[in-house]
Amino acid sequence: MKKTVFIDGSAGTTGLRIRERIASRQDLELITLPEEKRKDPAARAAAINGADFAFLCLPDDAAREAVSFVKNPDTVVADTSTAHRTAPGWAYGFPELGEGFPEALKTSKRIAVPGCHAGGFIALVRPLIEAGVIDPSAALSCFSLTGYSGGGKKMIAAYESPERDPLLKSPRVYGLSQTHKHLPEMRRYSLLDAPPVFLPTVGDFYAGMEMTVPLHRSMLRPGKGMEDVKAAYRALYRGEIVFYLENADEAGFTAASKYAGADVMEISVYGNEDRFFLSARYDNLGKGASGAAVECMNVALGLEPTNGLVLKQGGTI
Repeated sequence: MKKTVFIDGSAGTTGLRIRERIASRQDLELITLPEEKRKDPAARAAAINGADFAFLCLPDDAAREAVSFVKNPDTVVADTSTAHRTAPGWAYGFPELGEGFPEALKTSKRIAVPGCHAGGFIALVRPLIEAGVIDPSAALSCFSLTGYSGGGKKMIAAYESPERDPLLKSPRVYGLSQTHKHLPEMRRYSLLDAPPVFLPTVGDFYAGMEMTVPLHRSMLRPGKGMEDVKAAYRALYRGEIVFYLENADEAGFTAASKYAGADVMEISVYGNEDRFFLSARYDNLGKGASGAAVECMNVALGLEPTNGLVLKQGGTI
């Protein structure tokens, strides 16, 4: 029997990519609203409650409103906004992080899809804390380079306008006040005592992301080194969606757009025993948003996690 799915906010970048991923699937039936009803609260509420699984691809306040519409105890909701990522009772949608995460997705009716920057940071840091390689009190920093599609339709229009600001040709650092909305999530699920210093940067390319975390050997626990970092990743990331790769650079470079268009995440380590950095490369709209959401749905509904996902490595948009 087909599972029914509704995307609330299907016209946004995340919603559109989710729709692409599930449009041709024979195991799902997509509930759609006519254009004139797309923002009608009553129509949205009926669609959400009529679905086995509902994606919320909305701003934070609208996502909270949509959750208040849910009356059907069997409807599973996956929120792609920031609204519920650290809220009690919400499962965190990154099943590769460890044994308890897939089980939580299978039993919860409320799923928080990870933020794009946050997912990469947590994937890099949490395994090292759990393996005893770094201490939860470590004072970390991170740098993330992302394509402009992560900023939504307004930013996409700005970057693709013929009259665009010349400054958009240069990478731009933002989140300057160190109050980026992903920081609470990054701290909680990485298991750190305090959030990192975070420098998100948007570049003049559509899709792709690289999250990096620099480490000096003195930041590791006594007796630990770069090989212990690699061993922690090898042990955990052995799947088709998130995987560890040695020597994954492109002739001495790492391109943030390597996995644009795909729904996977590559974990790598570069440098030497004294100074090295951790790298997670993925698509900000893939494993950083829509791909992660579809994977969460698959796990929650007891389906193969990779169903509908694009797993091809490489390529650009």
